[in-house]
Amino acid sequence: MRNSLQGKVVAITGASSGIGEATARLLARSGAFVVLGARRMDRLSAIVADIQREGGQAISFELDVQQQGQVQAFVDGAVKEFGHLDVLVNNAGVMLVAPLSDLKTDQWDRMIDVNIKGVLYGIAAALPVMQAQGSGHVINVSSVAGHKVGLGFAVYCGTKFAVRAISEGFRQEAGPNIRSTIISPGAVATELPTHISAGPSKDAVDAMYATAEISADAVARAIQYAISQTPDVDVNEIVIRPTAQEF
Repeated sequence: MRNSLQGKVVAITGASSGIGEATARLLARSGAFVVLGARRMDRLSAIVADIQREGGQAISFELDVQQQGQVQAFVDGAVKEFGHLDVLVNNAGVMLVAPLSDLKTDQWDRMIDVNIKGVLYGIAAALPVMQAQGSGHVINVSSVAGHKVGLGFAVYCGTKFAVRAISEGFRQEAGPNIRSTIISPGAVATELPTHISAGPSKDAVDAMYATAEISADAVARAIQYAISQTPDVDVNEIVIRPTAQEF
């Protein structure tokens, strides 16, 4: 049977580590052409070199999803290189956890800019391409924090609830030939917890991750599953947690 990922063009934001990196490596091994975007070009260059050494096809672009022009250039670059775009994985995100009373408004702004506006910029760049070609798939990485609110998580959860709402609205509006998937991971072994400033919130998150976390590869396999379905099947949401996670 022909590999359903063979030759698919998949663009991934936040691809320099964690879920983005694991997804790029897995999909490239499965025959997809992967386009990696992130701010750390040194990391992207090393990942692309690894993929190419293994016989895969990959390119990279410097990308800050807070900048709409860079997101547009990222999608345009993928189409210019490979001729089309099958899948956009909006994976870039930040988790800056603290009580509202700490008034860390700069962190609130950053989470809104990356977690919400970054997703919207990705949709704005990719949707016209997918509509013109009559097919496509947008995968937005949310979180279990988009299902449940915890102490200190109010703004982060707000951004991830928003990602789920945007994804469902996209599904309804994009038409019958464009798919929409939300991936909602629990505790995953990534750099995400390192974004949190020292304090009780960080201690609580670190304790949770120390007792319950899964590999980024597990989430990459969930993304691969969603992409690999036949065109008439739209896997709308996957929640994937460690079995030991309570939150």
